[in-house]
Amino acid sequence: MPMYCRGIRGATTAQANTREEIVTATRELLELIIAANHLNPDDIGSAIFTTTDDLNAEYPAVAARQLGWYDVALMCSHEIAVPSGLKQCIRVLIHWNTPKTQAEVVHIYIKEAQNLRPERNAAATLQA
Repeated sequence: MPMYCRGIRGATTAQANTREEIVTATRELLELIIAANHLNPDDIGSAIFTTTDDLNAEYPAVAARQLGWYDVALMCSHEIAVPSGLKQCIRVLIHWNTPKTQAEVVHIYIKEAQNLRPERNAAATLQA
């Protein structure tokens, strides 16, 4: 069965600029993405995390390391500071090696980030 590199997108918001809140929010997002897509860390090529400028107390990638993503290439950065953009937002783009089609990939947007891509949001179904 051929493997393809697919992108999984997700986003959430943190309630405060603290280490605990950033890691907790990111971990919740990653756990939903893992469950929805049946991810195995060995199949993940890399992940890019971004935060809005108002979140800088911790790297969101810490949550991925806590979940056992020890050999996955991780990077953190800040989003472009668009004046009308969502505040206290954490986003992730995961590069995943899988035989699934792009249409089968489940993207997760939770908390205040649900409005970013409502047409791609599966979180409501997963959390029910």
